[in-house]
Amino acid sequence: MGKLFRDLMTGLEEIDAFLSGNTQGAKVTLPTEVDVKRIRKNLNMTQARFSDTFGFSLDAVKHWETGRRTPESSARAFLTVIDKEPAAVIAALHPIKKRPAARKLSSGVHRRRKIA
Repeated sequence: MGKLFRDLMTGLEEIDAFLSGNTQGAKVTLPTEVDVKRIRKNLNMTQARFSDTFGFSLDAVKHWETGRRTPESSARAFLTVIDKEPAAVIAALHPIKKRPAARKLSSGVHRRRKIA
């Protein structure tokens, strides 16, 4: 077997081990800088809407965009996920409320329960 094949197999084995829970040796690489304004503009959001949607303070967003402050590592990780998968983040943070289940009346007719 060639070196390329062995390298690919090693990589696949490492991925399989990681997915199985063995995170030894795994390292996350975070960007040192995140362009918050670009991320926000790509989502067509105001600073206020961006902060409300993703749980940041409005002041933090303003300071990040003007360069007065730099997002901490956890915020950079979250912003990176927002940049790559905004719909998934929004769905996770703002789940659609489920409609109440229908109750069956004795006559066989369904009626929706009222939410208080």
